[in-house]
Amino acid sequence: MRIWKILALAALTGLLALAACPVLADEEPVTINFWHHYSAQSAENETLMNVLIPAFEAENPGIKVNAVSHEWAELHDKVLVSANSQQLPDVARCDIAWLPEFEKMGILTALDEEMPDFDEVCAQLLDSAMSTAKIGEHYYALALNTNSKIVFYNTAMLEAAGVSMPATMDEWVEAVRKLSGENANGQQVWGWNEPALAGWNLCPLIWSFGGSLTDPAQTVATGYLNSPETVKAVETFATLVKEGALTGFNAGDIPMTDGFGTGRYAMMLEGPWKSAELAGAYPDVAYGTAPIPAGEGGSISVLGGEDIAMFNTANKEAAWKFMQFMTGEFAETEMAKCGQIPVNQAALKSDTVKNADYAPFIEAIKTAKARPTVAAWSEMDDGLSVTMTQIVTGEKGAQEALDALAAEWDKLLGQ
Repeated sequence: MRIWKILALAALTGLLALAACPVLADEEPVTINFWHHYSAQSAENETLMNVLIPAFEAENPGIKVNAVSHEWAELHDKVLVSANSQQLPDVARCDIAWLPEFEKMGILTALDEEMPDFDEVCAQLLDSAMSTAKIGEHYYALALNTNSKIVFYNTAMLEAAGVSMPATMDEWVEAVRKLSGENANGQQVWGWNEPALAGWNLCPLIWSFGGSLTDPAQTVATGYLNSPETVKAVETFATLVKEGALTGFNAGDIPMTDGFGTGRYAMMLEGPWKSAELAGAYPDVAYGTAPIPAGEGGSISVLGGEDIAMFNTANKEAAWKFMQFMTGEFAETEMAKCGQIPVNQAALKSDTVKNADYAPFIEAIKTAKARPTVAAWSEMDDGLSVTMTQIVTGEKGAQEALDALAAEWDKLLGQ
């Protein structure tokens, strides 16, 4: 009898041990790596680290989040390098222009294929923002935040020059000229500030003039990038630079916020984050906002924003929970306090968003266009910056330079 009791006890102990194994495994903490490009000293990063991640980890006690901040360009390049060594993060905040490139490399997870509740999650987000996450027939990310750019104008500078905020591109050209020269203190002032010569900066001008970068299918550039409308937009820009009416992209130029806040730049095209920057650095500067002036193509700004993507080496269950949290109403509303326009439809209706006065930007988003969603865009954009530098310095004429760039783009697009 004693032998049977011992055997029964041993069997029961074994069963209990087997039953306990899954529980112990579930209790083992999982750490997911989240790479992003919120500036380390920004309000967004502070909210992420001190509000959002603690809230997520409290809701999901078995998951820890290791968030790593990178500079914007550094993050893009780090993903490319890390893909070769399979040292990718679980999730990353990606510029919408990067996704086609990453998808072509085969490093992203097709969410609509692998996440059973994808449609339910997607339905909570803006359709326009989610369109940036679709490549081909599948979705490789969730929209995280959206934005566009509108004109900020220094009201005192416009009043002093007797200039009204321009409504058309012809009026814009004349206003930029009138607002340039010397101020009462003998300082050089400029009518327009543009901090770079990339697509993010020049697309609104090109599109509003009626120009384009590629055909609608994004398969060819010749006939579009070098069209009369695009050439006119670029020539107008270059002429204003040569006249000393437009600057900001040269090494040593006054930084955008400082120049605007101190009355050196009269107008600039910027996003919702600029309001927070001005409130912090130059709270006394008086300014107004307006849509980009309309040309032959209308008033067309550039669609910006970031998506949150999952890499195919991720702990998918934990990563998906984090992605849902970051695009949920709570997280999106908290980030709205830092100047991020939510894509979560419930968050867009919150008092936080209404009080932040995002209406002009949301209005601009309705007609804004995205930069080409092609895998070669980063290389194409680099070529655009080089070409624009050649044009504004007078090294090449606009038609000649854009003809050559269009041929280069055709090759990158597979033509």
